[in-house]
Amino acid sequence: MVTAALSQHTTTTMAYQIDLSGRVAFVTGASGGLGAQFARTLARAGAGVVLAARRVEQLKALRAEIESEGGDAHVVRLDVNDHDSIKSAVAHAETEMGTIDILVNNSGVSTNQKLVDVMPQDFDHVFSTNTRGAFFVAQEVGKRMIARSRGAAPGTFTGGRIVNIASMAGLRVFSQIGVYAMSKAAVVHMTRAMALEWGRFGINVNALCPGYIDTPLNHLHWQSESGQRLVQMMPRKRVGKPADLDAALMLLCSNESSFVNGAVLSADDGFGL
Repeated sequence: MVTAALSQHTTTTMAYQIDLSGRVAFVTGASGGLGAQFARTLARAGAGVVLAARRVEQLKALRAEIESEGGDAHVVRLDVNDHDSIKSAVAHAETEMGTIDILVNNSGVSTNQKLVDVMPQDFDHVFSTNTRGAFFVAQEVGKRMIARSRGAAPGTFTGGRIVNIASMAGLRVFSQIGVYAMSKAAVVHMTRAMALEWGRFGINVNALCPGYIDTPLNHLHWQSESGQRLVQMMPRKRVGKPADLDAALMLLCSNESSFVNGAVLSADDGFGL
């Protein structure tokens, strides 16, 4: 359960709680970085969390961490580039944990190269994971959410929350990561299309667009000369932490966000302005 407080003027304080108890959240790319942080945050809010990725040993370590804090987590192997793997992982998750109420569609890869140097295999790898994979994961979960809404499948909760993790690069193009930016721009438009078609079933589909976040994969870059130059270009001369996305994630996953559908939420410390 996550508790927060809203200040009203200077005299009173109104507290509210985001409680995801009884909900099942499916998090892709949960073996590290942002995906692992998303899973921890949802578990601390009371959700049962399905940890999905290819690196199962890392998922098991995260499961142990979540369970040590009193949370509930299950591990499932998922390769978003393999359609059969997507269908199998989602089915297995629902068998073990119950119907999926929340999807955090986080798996992603990138390349760092000039557009003239991009090879077909580079292009296909990025789009297969970031766009095609994200689409078919959302489609598989969305089909099940729609079936519950229509009464054709069991489930205690109808509707659902789908959060597609895009990027500020999907809204603003940057040098050297053009293919990645293109793939995430497609995720933004995909989000809007899903929100339009699935909203009538009580399914809210939104995109979260993080800015530069310090994760184990890029940590050393921020200590380098080129990384420090980039930091100096940022409005507040700083790189975000994975936990800086917690509040935005909780907003989009909460039961209280029923009026937020098709939103594209930037969490980039103003860098995209």
